This record gives sequence, structure tokens and C-alpha cells, in this order.
Amino acid sequence: MVVVMVAVGGITRLTESGLSITEWKPVSGALPPLSEAEWQAQFAAYQQIPQYTEVNGPAGMTLADYKFIFFWEWFHRLIGRVIGLAFALPLAWFWVRKAIPKGFHLRLVGLLALGGLQGVVGWWMVKSGLTHDVKVSHFRLATHLLLALTTLGCLAWTALDLRANARGDGKARPTRLGTLALAILVLQLFYGALLAGLRAGPVAGGGWFNWQAWPLMQGLVVPAGIDWSQGLTHAFVNDPYLIHFTHRWWAWVAVAVLVVLARRLRPLDRRASVAIHSAFGTQILLGIATIYSGIALWLAVLHQLTGALLVLATVWGVHRLGRK
Repeated sequence: MVVVMVAVGGITRLTESGLSITEWKPVSGALPPLSEAEWQAQFAAYQQIPQYTEVNGPAGMTLADYKFIFFWEWFHRLIGRVIGLAFALPLAWFWVRKAIPKGFHLRLVGLLALGGLQGVVGWWMVKSGLTHDVKVSHFRLATHLLLALTTLGCLAWTALDLRANARGDGKARPTRLGTLALAILVLQLFYGALLAGLRAGPVAGGGWFNWQAWPLMQGLVVPAGIDWSQGLTHAFVNDPYLIHFTHRWWAWVAVAVLVVLARRLRPLDRRASVAIHSAFGTQILLGIATIYSGIALWLAVLHQLTGALLVLATVWGVHRLGRK
């Protein structure tokens, strides 16, 4: 369900749907507008924000157009609510029945809290685009995505610990190689989120099998247009050209470490090794295809979806390598 949530989040971002609902109602917001008057009220609220007044309004957005972007944001929030129920209700049931293994109670409550925090961070992100900008803050978007993927990784790690516990095995602890692989992957995901938030995908150019768009950017190894005027640190987290450049080349650092991790895993668990190789290989190909396509929505969503699967595969491998 979290993987689906990440994919729908990608659609929400790519269709510019994230600002379509201008208020946060955790309970009553589960229902969409049910009458024409309610739709007009929602549309009127959206018409007050910069994204409408500066972009969609001048482009001639109709109520039908608004309903399309409203659906994706509403669906994204609905999945979040369903995930919360799907975790909280069974947790309460197993807790009452005293079926939770010793040592897992606090961790499971922590996972539930992470899910709740994701909702808060999501609204914090949306608020950044309601007043002064036509889009949300790319830092807040990165926080939102990384928190979702962190929750996904923690869910997977806990599930693997529960399975190991049922077999009587000891708990896993990340090795130094595993920790390094996760750290490098987190940085790659962070830059992917910044790239999405800044709409930096198209800066490389496009066109199928256009070598000037990949492996080069605008026909250059290091793209022109990087703004260094405010310093190195500012450029590395705010300049779309440098962020795109960093995301595409740091990927190969991640690949190198993941290859080592997968090779180390092969004698222990060949399935985990194959999963890691398959995930990062598919992810690289989808990233290149996304650039060549000029950021086609379905390819970009598959790229984000595979990123979530890569997190799962890596966590599986790190867990297996660190298990006694």
C-alpha cells in the first residue's frame, strides 16, 4: 500500500495536482464534494492561490479541468487514511490478544506514528504553495518523499525481523557495507526529490536516443547555466542544472556500492541479490528513458515506483547481510 502511495504521489506531482485541495480535514476530507455547490466552493478556494492566478487561470482552466487534478490529490490523501486504518486496527487487535512478540510493541507504535507524521508533513508541504509560490517548496517535497520511503524501509525491516523472530533467529544489525549502501541510496533519493520539486527533469533536453540529452546534458558533460553566484552549498540544493547533474551521476556511485552489496549477498541469499540487481538496473533504464521521452508521465511514475522497490530490495539485502 505504501508503494502504491508513492506511485500516486508521483502522479500527483507530475499532474500539478498537489495544491488542488487548499485545506486539511483529516476526517471530513475523506469525502469528495458531493454537490455542484460544494464543487464550486472548492474551485473558488483554489482560484485564490498563486498556482491558479498565475498559471492555470490565464491558461483557461475549467471546473472539469479542476476536477481532474482534485481527484489525484484527494485519492492520494485517501490512500494515506486507508493505510493508517490498515495498520492501526490490526495493531490494536493483536495488542489486545497479546499476540505481539516481546520487544516489538514500541517499534510498531513508532511505525504508526511515522504514518501520522507523514500526513502532517504532507500538509506542511502543501501550505508552502498556497500563498507566495505556484509550486510547493522542493525541500518540503523532498522531506515528504524521504519520510515515505523511510517508513517503507522500516516496515520492511520490521517484517523481516518478525519472520526471523518466528524462526528463532537473532535480530539483524546493519553491517558497515549495508549502512554505506543505505546512506548513498538516501542521498540519491534526496536529489531525485529535489529534481522533481524544481521541475529539473527537462533541463537536459530530450528526444529519443538523443545523446546530447543523455549521457550529456545540452551536449555537455557539465551543463551550462549553473548559478554559482550564491555559493557552492546554495547551488547544490537549489540550482536545477546542478541538481539534475548530481542526480544522474551519483546514481553510478549508488550502482557500484549496490553491486558490491549484491555480490556479497549471493552466497547467503541469491533472491535478495537478484532483487537488488534487477531493481537498480530497471531504475537506471527508466531514468534514461524518462529523459529521452521529455519526461513522459507514465515513465516518470514508473521511475518513482521502481525507486520504492529499490528501497525494499536494498533493505532486504542489508537485513540479510546483517542477520546472525
